[in-house]
Amino acid sequence: MKQAEQRKYWVETMTRIAGPVMEAVSQGKLKERMPVEQRDDDRRPFAHLEAFGRTMCGIAPWIQQELPGGEEEELRRRYEAMAVQGLLAATDPDSPDFMNFNQQAQPLVDTAFLSHALIRAPRLIGALTEQQKQQVIRAFRSSRCIVPGPSNWILFSAMVETALCALGAEDYDMLRVKSALRQFMQWYKGDGVYGDGADFHADYYNSFVIAPMLTDISGYFADRDEEIAAMCPVILKRASRYAALLERMISPEGYYPIVGRSIAYRFGAFQMLSQAALQHLLPEEAAPAQVRCGLTAVMQKIMEAPGMFDAEGWLRPGVYGYQPGLGESYICTGSLYLCCAVFLALGLSPEDPFWAGENASWTAKKVADGENLECDHSIAG
Repeated sequence: MKQAEQRKYWVETMTRIAGPVMEAVSQGKLKERMPVEQRDDDRRPFAHLEAFGRTMCGIAPWIQQELPGGEEEELRRRYEAMAVQGLLAATDPDSPDFMNFNQQAQPLVDTAFLSHALIRAPRLIGALTEQQKQQVIRAFRSSRCIVPGPSNWILFSAMVETALCALGAEDYDMLRVKSALRQFMQWYKGDGVYGDGADFHADYYNSFVIAPMLTDISGYFADRDEEIAAMCPVILKRASRYAALLERMISPEGYYPIVGRSIAYRFGAFQMLSQAALQHLLPEEAAPAQVRCGLTAVMQKIMEAPGMFDAEGWLRPGVYGYQPGLGESYICTGSLYLCCAVFLALGLSPEDPFWAGENASWTAKKVADGENLECDHSIAG
């Protein structure tokens, strides 16, 4: 695919996936329209917040990045308006789309993803009246009754408190934030990778949750707290290294290892690579243009597989097409929308080197083509 066509392809892919969710929730009709395909457990109480929060988490930087004009900017403004309308519908107890923020455990997860969207797109907070902010605060605050286990879940609590701070809530809990960051400093395993709890897990949760949330929570509070400010350079160095590892996982053909739980989140597995591009954290050996081309190849492979969507355009479980066996008992239609996290780099302007750079091969493709590269090395500490 030619360089000039790739951003357009990303936008078209993003809106094809996100469109049904955003259009429905902006009209207060997500619960009416969205099917809930599930395996064993009853996920209906959580599915709608999952779909909305995870979609928003991925498209937020694009919403935040105002463009000079043109077709993409018109589309961005439309999605910005839908995002605000959806946020109000989701948090209004009188709305048909009022969502579950506090019943059972799962809502903490997706309150956090929706919170992450507000940190990534603060213009959405700026679009709210004071009364509307209080409405969102009440909904987010209600998730505090859910106690996270000793795993990536402590970052969900920390992210909700980060959003409460951004929304102007005076009672945001700094202890939850600092406790989560301190704990993950203890769970670090080396070479950019954290344990999900005390143990290491061979999956993509360092990209689905851990590295992105550590990076953005610490970045948000760095100028408010000396202890967190001291953690930031360490967290960023590790995030950069983990992004390098993700880039090396993209095969010459655009495939990647199918390992670990939640693999049905598809190219959401590359959230930290896209975030590293967005925040200019890519290491020297992973140039922005080669990351763009590698991620585009992954998207193309996944999007060309038949059966990814149902007849109405809603996601179905799988990686390459419809593969329900790849979905755990906690996977349903709503949770699949974490795939939107791959689109973070759309928050960069079209002039950024990520988009403006000439097409380039990614690491595995260079090696497969016979290019003589330097050895890969782990980071110390």
